[in-house]
Amino acid sequence: MSRYEELIPKPRSRFLRVKCPGCGNEQIIYEKPAIKVTCRICEHILAEPRGGKGKILAEILEYLP
Repeated sequence: MSRYEELIPKPRSRFLRVKCPGCGNEQIIYEKPAIKVTCRICEHILAEPRGGKGKILAEILEYLP
């Protein structure tokens, strides 16, 4: 581990690849949304803000680095 890795903190939040329960569309969303996140195809709500981590209403397929 280098000296710089100790000084720079790693992010504590991630992006998620989710599947819409309405139409099956896959979309990438942020784990801590500030506003309601809707599907681009059918406008079904995928995530809602909750002050910190959001309430994810879609199926989580993958956590992205």
